[in-house]
Amino acid sequence: MQFDFPLEQLREHRPPLNKPEDFDEFWDATLAQARTHDIDVRMEEVDLGYSGVSTYDFSFAGFGGNRISGWLRLPADATGPLPAYVQYDGYHGGRGWAHEPHVWPLAGFAHLSVDTRGQGGGGWHSGNTADPIGGTGPESAGWLTRGILSPDDAYYRRVFCDAARAVDAARALEMVDPTRVFVGGGSQGGGIALAAAGLSEGLAGVNADVPFLCDYPEAVALADDTSLGYGEIVRMLRTRSDWEETVFRTLSYVDAANLATRATAPLLMSVALMDAVCAPRTVFAAYNGYGSDDKDIVVYPYAGHEGGGQRQEWRKLEWVRSRLG
Repeated sequence: MQFDFPLEQLREHRPPLNKPEDFDEFWDATLAQARTHDIDVRMEEVDLGYSGVSTYDFSFAGFGGNRISGWLRLPADATGPLPAYVQYDGYHGGRGWAHEPHVWPLAGFAHLSVDTRGQGGGGWHSGNTADPIGGTGPESAGWLTRGILSPDDAYYRRVFCDAARAVDAARALEMVDPTRVFVGGGSQGGGIALAAAGLSEGLAGVNADVPFLCDYPEAVALADDTSLGYGEIVRMLRTRSDWEETVFRTLSYVDAANLATRATAPLLMSVALMDAVCAPRTVFAAYNGYGSDDKDIVVYPYAGHEGGGQRQEWRKLEWVRSRLG
């Protein structure tokens, strides 16, 4: 069912996002520290016998210089400079398998599918990147509460920094045009794409489908202890309600809706009005606060967290092509 506000109200929904006063300084310092490490791109071709796509086992230095894995897929015999599409994955997912098909290299793009550190070990999409930095103190199962008692230790500080470094890695490739780099993803990947947009200058465009990690106060208020993702925070606060202020302070630093206010690139977002995982109001909080007026949102009234599916995938390809002229 459509359980959230009416669409007309959602389009005007601008909740207070509780952005910390030192938010920009926090992220500028995080990126500056990460960039003291050379991006150190490494790539090795994987022979899949495909005629149209060349695939490379790819890695680069992310937060703390930690190795972050991905797959780089290029149109076969590409000479460049190519537009690039950096893709982030959903919750529990990673870069997947080398042989998986993707439309972007077939459409003439350099496509970088990026791991989410620590994820992809027991979900629907395999990963190859550990998170060598552990949490601090008790956690609920999952990743949302990892390091949740301090912004410096927050898990998504590392993930969002990795996302911005993935853009750096794509731009470091000779076959990529650094002025034509796009980022995108769905669910967690959509939230990471918004964060990357807030942390990377000069992106050509951003795609964020049914984004997760946005407007934690409202997302948690709508969740229960069985909810995917946000239920982890509910379960923690059920046993440690005395941590509530500290928890939400930390989350405010890694709220993709807050990072989206820094973004300047064009945006195509999507929302599903029957999505009980990423409630429409949290998606519109990020969209309405997005830092550029060059933005559009596609509404799927009868979809759940699957969003627009392949309809939206084709719409994104058309939108990206239009941005390339």
